[in-house]
Amino acid sequence: MASKHFNLNADMGEGYGPWQMGDDDGLLSIIDSASVACGFHAGDYTIMADTMASAAKQGVSIGAHPGFYDLHGFGRRQQRLPLAEIERLVAYQLGAALGVAALLKGVSVSHVKPHGALNNMACQDAAMAKAIVAAIKSIDKNLILLAPVLSALAAAGHAGGLKTAEEVFADRGYGTDGQLLPRGEKGAVIHDASQASGRAVAMFTNGEIVTHDGSRHKITPHSICVHGDGPTATAMAKAVKDGLLAAGFTAKPLPAMALA
Repeated sequence: MASKHFNLNADMGEGYGPWQMGDDDGLLSIIDSASVACGFHAGDYTIMADTMASAAKQGVSIGAHPGFYDLHGFGRRQQRLPLAEIERLVAYQLGAALGVAALLKGVSVSHVKPHGALNNMACQDAAMAKAIVAAIKSIDKNLILLAPVLSALAAAGHAGGLKTAEEVFADRGYGTDGQLLPRGEKGAVIHDASQASGRAVAMFTNGEIVTHDGSRHKITPHSICVHGDGPTATAMAKAVKDGLLAAGFTAKPLPAMALA
């Protein structure tokens, strides 16, 4: 365990037009950092602006959450794209997030977290991970990359010189390789808030993840994610944060974390 600090993050702004997903207002009263959808898998310019303004008002740091151009599949369907196209789709969405933030007084974007299939694929594919890092660096080398522990994406962030926050998930199960189990597999999604809280405390206290088959991987986590699109997200986020605070950890937004 590297420190007694943690960051609680959630993905949000994932509605579209009049359609809402998740309890963003409830989550923003609990989390430390918000990753805001940029319009490709969900969200739009109005939702982005409203979510960013609400986050800033509550002292929650803001990130861009770029994904595949896949509104119907919520960005969770794999797409095999040329690396140059990966760079451009990330740069395009990051530009949108920075542009919307520039309209709002006192609002800034401090991190980038790829979404869904884009994130999962980059965790396994070093070339794709490098393309994402290149896109971020081309726009602002001071942005923080939020990437899963033990992933090619986190490794690319470190190698590329980005401040990289390594992330674990309270509400997802892990496979033998230390990466998330695919949705649909048994144990991939955790719905019980107390179970998620216990897992979070164990990961930060012990500095390891336990996979579905009982194997263990050493990690140095900085941030823990609760998915914002589920009906139990707010209760789960509260349970996870309360558990970590009770275990003696201190919550911080990503820019305040000690990152390398």
